Amino acid sequence: MRKLIATVFNYSLDGLLADEGTDFWKFCFGLPENDRPDSPAYLDFLRSAHAHVMGRNAYEGIAKGMTAATDHPFADILTAGRKVVFSRTMKTADWADTTVAGGDTAEEIDKLRLDGDGHILVWGGVGLWRSLMRLDLIDEFRLSVFPYVAGEGTRLFDGFPKSYRLDLVSSFASDGGIMELRYRRHR
Repeated sequence: MRKLIATVFNYSLDGLLADEGTDFWKFCFGLPENDRPDSPAYLDFLRSAHAHVMGRNAYEGIAKGMTAATDHPFADILTAGRKVVFSRTMKTADWADTTVAGGDTAEEIDKLRLDGDGHILVWGGVGLWRSLMRLDLIDEFRLSVFPYVAGEGTRLFDGFPKSYRLDLVSSFASDGGIMELRYRRHR
């Protein structure tokens, strides 16, 4: 069965996501390694995903960015990859190889997980991450924690059970001070 991996980019030391327009957002995208990510291992990881899962807001932002910035290292990978958008309001999607999943979240995820090995990447947004956590469907988190105390932004882990144990799989510090953390759900 495929693993469901939530990728969390632009996360601050004080547990906040970089909301567009904030100083933290400007800091994150001012770093060359974040603005132009080109790690061969990470690009291979993205390429090998069975599917790229997103909520409607994340889909709209990523689709707009990747179709406009065709020279971005993720653009060709995401355009060619299978994309699934979780939305109860969207009926169609224009970006190549995109389907809309409007049914029961757990059932839709189960359909994606069956019939193979590998992984499915969850890009966000926050509402989808929280839904998947409440349903205990996320197998692994990959967080990019920036050396920054944001003070403003969206809290990813608000409103969850008091016990949501994770096991550290790996950690790596980039030259720019970004901690790449990989946690597996303790089961």
